[in-house]
Parts: sequence; structure tokens; C-alpha cells
Amino acid sequence: MRPPAVVPGVTDAIKIDVWSDIACPWCYIGKRNLEKGLADAQSDDDAPEVEVVFHSFELSPDTPVDFDGDEVDFLAGHKGMPREGVREMLETVTGVAANAGLEYRFDLLKHTNTVKAHELLHFAKAQGAQHEVTERLMSAYFTEGRHVGRVDDLVALASEAGLDADAAREALESDRHLADVRADQAQAQAYGIQGVPFFVIDGKYGVSGAQPPEAFAQIARQVWAEKQTA
Repeated sequence: MRPPAVVPGVTDAIKIDVWSDIACPWCYIGKRNLEKGLADAQSDDDAPEVEVVFHSFELSPDTPVDFDGDEVDFLAGHKGMPREGVREMLETVTGVAANAGLEYRFDLLKHTNTVKAHELLHFAKAQGAQHEVTERLMSAYFTEGRHVGRVDDLVALASEAGLDADAAREALESDRHLADVRADQAQAQAYGIQGVPFFVIDGKYGVSGAQPPEAFAQIARQVWAEKQTA
């Protein structure tokens, strides 16, 4: 991907704030579609400059760290959904993920509480590695069957993403970034966000759900054009 074009007189990149949860299958699909859409917009002669920032959202904050069962058990028992309906839904999501280039393995998935994963993402953000760690956690959870709720497992994943393991452990064990997680959740509530993924484009437009890549490319081009004529 070539560097974004710099337009004379326009110094501010478009900011895309993304509320998501590591344990949300549509969030990983939405992340990948956003990346593809922005990559497509980069082919323009007047390519938009974009900054993407991820924010914390817990879909099931009451989930135990070690859930005894698979994803069907969780959604059927914990959420009260019929088991056959859960299987059909997971098959559908797996197909949509495949179209986005993601190989979901719900048969391996270890459902867990994600608050510590969100704390790690804030630690990674402070290190300038939020995107790398977001990708690592989502891939580990949905495609590799890795545990993303326990400190030891998260430290290992942080190290794999290039972060210092001891520093990551200290941040997680001290709850240093828990307040940052809660601040993100409070902002989501203030925006009225009830489901994820949710994208706030330049503080002006809200986009809900895992939209196709072309939708993200279109809104990036539109907002970039607005910035030039402002």
C-alpha cells in the first residue's frame, strides 16, 4: 500500500474510532472489511489520510474467565438461544468470515471474559502497537483456539506481537488500564452504542455493523472530500 496523499492545506487525517470486542465475530469481519476498504481508497490519486483507533466494548461482561463449554453451550445456555439456531448462526458467520478472508474455528474457540484483553489493548496503544495486538488477539481467539482471558495467555500473545512481556504483565496485574476500558465504555454509552462493531467517522458519522469494504472506501472518500472543501 502506498503512503496516503498529502493535500496542501489539509493536515488533519480522518479519524475512525472503532468500538469492538475481541469476542465479537462481526467485529473481526468489520475490522478486515475496513482495512480492505481503506486500502482500496489508497489507490486514488487524492488518497485520504486515515487514523484508526480501537475502543473497548464488552458484549458479555458477566462471562467467567474460564467458561466450561463451547460456543454453542455458551449461546444456548448463557444466552438462552436454541442450540440448532446457534449452530445455523455460527455456520452463517463462518461463511461471511471466509468471504472476508478469515477462517473461523468455533469448534476450537475458548469463550472467556474479555476485560483483560481490553486492558492489554490500551497498554498496546500506549506503546504504539494497538493495531498489531488487536489483530493478534482476534486471530488467536477466532482462528487458533487460544485463550484470551487469562493474564499468562495474554502476556504470551503480547510478546508474540512484539511487546515486552514483563511490562505487559505488570500492566495487566496492576489493572493500570482498567479505567481506560471503563472510559471507552462510558463514551459508547454516551453515543448510544448498543452493539458492535460501531464506527464513528471523524466524530460526525456513525456506521453500525460489519459493512462491506466498498462502504468504508466510499465514506472515507466522502469525508476526505468534505475536509478539502471545508
